[in-house]
Amino acid sequence: MPDSSARLDLPFIMPSQAQKHVTHNEAIERLDLLVQLTVAAFDATSPPTEPAEGQVWALGAAPGGVWAGHAETLAAFVQGGWVFISPRPGWRAVAGAELRIWSGSAWVAPTVELQNVAGVGINASSDATNRLAVAAAATLLSHDGAGHQLKINKATPGDTASLLFQTGFSGRAEMGTAGDDDFAIKVSADGADWHDALIVDAASGAVDMPNGAKVAGSEVYRRDNTLGTVSQSGGIPTGAIIQRGSNANGEFVRYADGTQICWTTIDAGNSAATGDGTFSSPYRSANFTWNFPASFVGAPVVAGAVSGDDNGIIRTHVFSLRFVTSTQISQARVVRIGSNDSSFPVIAHIVAHGRWF
Repeated sequence: MPDSSARLDLPFIMPSQAQKHVTHNEAIERLDLLVQLTVAAFDATSPPTEPAEGQVWALGAAPGGVWAGHAETLAAFVQGGWVFISPRPGWRAVAGAELRIWSGSAWVAPTVELQNVAGVGINASSDATNRLAVAAAATLLSHDGAGHQLKINKATPGDTASLLFQTGFSGRAEMGTAGDDDFAIKVSADGADWHDALIVDAASGAVDMPNGAKVAGSEVYRRDNTLGTVSQSGGIPTGAIIQRGSNANGEFVRYADGTQICWTTIDAGNSAATGDGTFSSPYRSANFTWNFPASFVGAPVVAGAVSGDDNGIIRTHVFSLRFVTSTQISQARVVRIGSNDSSFPVIAHIVAHGRWF
């Protein structure tokens, strides 16, 4: 029969042994040291000057003083002296909140198997939806010698695979594939109303910005906002590039740079003789006024041409006017040059060119 136990080396009380209490107390004392093993420090090398009764140190590879020659053992202060115990592989010891296991050659931190666990919380609590929860200033995912990919997988195209950015646990931005396989970036000011900022078609790679785009604060022009209402602020265009319009006074076009062109066709009546004697051929139409279909910022440049036909005979006419303002021309007329035979109708084609700002 052996004299001690196989695992903790506790002394046995032998048959017919005298002073059995000595052996019993020695075993109790050893149990008191090793069960729920707590050490003052791991890898200790310098003995304390005033150790307390029952304190234990896990010695390092080269201890000194009274510990010399007892490397990698447990040094326990018992009844005013030192007891040295050799640990067995698998023994566990705690120093403060640190847990280590004796590997047979060193005290090492335990390894934890994290396969198929229900959840992991790092400085946070995981739940059935958030199986991994991390509360930290940053989270690092690095390479293991080459590149690194973060993979977010979904079951079907109708599901969601995305990164959601929140403020106070309320969504503010999301990027990924949601509801289909097109890649999208969308934003929200309140977590309820969302706006698509960018959509990349999965089949073609075509990029769509449904709500427009800006560069340095200015809107980027595209097919659906090239034509529209032009506007400006301090001489800087703020609306469409080209504006086209018409009304009862004619037609006009405005450009973002401030250019404006107005035009119309006016029936000047006819060039019957009026006999005022001012011209060599004193034949003119009645005076007329043209109100521009869009106002100019100042008086524009006005030009006109005249068309008319008297039974196949082309007559020569001159368009003339007296007053030009930012909103109209007045006392305009058509004058016939040459023959003074019978009158016939004439049409004035007029163009005004200037600026709208």
